[in-house]
Amino acid sequence: MEVLFWFCLFVLLYCYFGYGLLLLFLNAVKKIFFRRKEEILCELLPVTLIVPAYNEEPVLSQKIKNCMELDYPRHLLNIFFITDGSTDGSEKIISKYDFITLLHQSGRRGKLAALKRAMQFVKTPVVIFSDANSMLNPGCIVSMVRHFANEKVGGVAGEKKILKNNTSLIGAAEGLYWKYESFMKQQDADFNTVVGAAGELFSIRTELFHSTDDNLILDDFIFSIHVCLKGYKIEYEPGAFAMEAPSLSLADEEKRKIRIAAGAYQTVNYLKQYVNVFKYPILSLQYFSGRFLRWVFCPVAIVLLMATNVALVANRQGYIFSYLLLMQCVFYLLAILGRVFIAHSRRLRVLAVPFYFMFMNICLIKGFFNYIRNRQTILWEKSMREAFE
Repeated sequence: MEVLFWFCLFVLLYCYFGYGLLLLFLNAVKKIFFRRKEEILCELLPVTLIVPAYNEEPVLSQKIKNCMELDYPRHLLNIFFITDGSTDGSEKIISKYDFITLLHQSGRRGKLAALKRAMQFVKTPVVIFSDANSMLNPGCIVSMVRHFANEKVGGVAGEKKILKNNTSLIGAAEGLYWKYESFMKQQDADFNTVVGAAGELFSIRTELFHSTDDNLILDDFIFSIHVCLKGYKIEYEPGAFAMEAPSLSLADEEKRKIRIAAGAYQTVNYLKQYVNVFKYPILSLQYFSGRFLRWVFCPVAIVLLMATNVALVANRQGYIFSYLLLMQCVFYLLAILGRVFIAHSRRLRVLAVPFYFMFMNICLIKGFFNYIRNRQTILWEKSMREAFE
């Protein structure tokens, strides 16, 4: 019982803190013993920006305006919008703009199928993916393209930013989470490669696009991991970022998180045939530490940690277990208070971390049951997000 307790505690601490600290240390050592290579000057390459836009009528005008403001030569930038299956007239709005190539068909087969269809029309050496509800900074394409001067770089992951929200704890919690994710992506990239780019903004060499079955949910993760499996690196570029409004309600955020969680378990099952620790030792370490443990083991470890802690205290195994049980109870109490006072973020932002930590792990559990019951469809059910100002 005691061994199981310490094992669960170790894995949780390693997953959320230890791995990041390990990367910080290893990256510091690399800077001491290896000189950083000078940045290679790169001419601007022709690129294609692909935006899947299923029933995105509320944000289309702003997204199109955002595309027009991108600071990249027009003769080098192709823009594709895919509106397959849309029933809100999205294709009619896009068809008014001649600088956009509209791809539309009445049937809806999911985001991955739409992206694969669009890739058939891409003729440029670099392709960039972005979501319709994410607004890009003007210099993002230039910032990403410069990395492709290095022939070892197969893709570039941009940063995701959540717009500040002063009306609820959801925006504060989601924003903190993505700051943590951005930090980890930077450390992963400095160490070896980013493992899994966010679909809001990432790019790859067109020749490295890997076509997969249409039933995969986390297309962005699959696309980027296959670039790594082909021996290329995914760089991280904080100077290229996508801004997204927080979810309008906790129910919308939960729906989105459960879908992503189901996709995570599907991805684990899918990648078992590709990620070989002997062939890709460093990539396997990154995937295992940063993704597999968090997706598969941590939700179980949280439950086991509490159960074994209670049992050890009941059997009077030492004062340290009483203190640790008290710390767990305080943490969960703060998480519950975060849920109760979710609409009051200005004064209670301290509750965002315990609340969102528990919220994500509960969604992972729900997503797991959706996956094993085959209840999660590949068709994305839109989550409502706050409007951009």
